Amino acid sequence: MKYLIFLLLVSLNINSQTTNPKYDEALAKKVGADDFGMKHYIFVVLKSGTNQSKDQKFKDSCFAGHLQNIKKLADARKLVVAGPFGKNDSDFRGLFILNVSTIEEAKQLLQTDPAIKEDFLKPEMYLWYGSAALSEYLDASEKVWKKGF
Repeated sequence: MKYLIFLLLVSLNINSQTTNPKYDEALAKKVGADDFGMKHYIFVVLKSGTNQSKDQKFKDSCFAGHLQNIKKLADARKLVVAGPFGKNDSDFRGLFILNVSTIEEAKQLLQTDPAIKEDFLKPEMYLWYGSAALSEYLDASEKVWKKGF
């Protein structure tokens, strides 16, 4: 009998789900969260492209446009995270986490970046499932930098 009660308790525990007492339905809806507080993004690894132009003025212009585009996409809340990698053996130059759910949408956004469009940077894109609250970091990020690029 004890064994039967034990199995019943284990079964109830396995099949029960927890409810978050801090759940904020309005916030979950705002950020597009599913029931687990997650959503799909596109994770982008930027690698060196094939453009080997020696025209430094043109190259500088493309990378200035790259930084401007990052700000434009972040302001539109389409780019959640961006940043460069340090020197590495994998030729990784930087990463983006795009607040879109398909590779096709990501490709369209990335074509607005002059460094990518001119093939100084080559994106590799992956569907990624992460916290829907990630976009909330954008509001705080504007308050912590002292000097701009």
